[in-house]
Amino acid sequence: MIGGMDHLPTTQAAVTALRDLAMEYAREVEVTHDIGADQTSRRTAAGVGVTTDADGSLPHEAFVEFGGLPRVSVRLYPDDDALIDVEGVECPDVAREDVPAFLRSVFDELAYVRARRFPPGYFLIVPLPGDRAHKEYVSMIRLSPWLSGRVR
Repeated sequence: MIGGMDHLPTTQAAVTALRDLAMEYAREVEVTHDIGADQTSRRTAAGVGVTTDADGSLPHEAFVEFGGLPRVSVRLYPDDDALIDVEGVECPDVAREDVPAFLRSVFDELAYVRARRFPPGYFLIVPLPGDRAHKEYVSMIRLSPWLSGRVR
């Protein structure tokens, strides 16, 4: 993986890895950090003024937006997973350690869209290491020019 990291133990380590990836692919990157239980999206029940979790930890969430095509953004959650958006197609529950490999597949144009005849439908397929792939349904109205150009 990036910088020899097999595991990205913290949100900050993942952000650093994504910045390195952006530099490698000559893409602009914009990062927004949300720190504290009262700021992160999955801890809305934390209460007013409560910044730490019950165990005393300070949750850290980040939103990373890449420039260029395809349009890609990543929301890194404190719970070791991420939501990746590729051209408007949301890919939820991607393990944090799979995020760099997922993005490499997209940026190296290994990701593709599989068309199904009956019932009609499309799926974004993103190859991952170990003969795995992330598969996400794509509505016909969501087929951007970038996604349409990868239909098989």
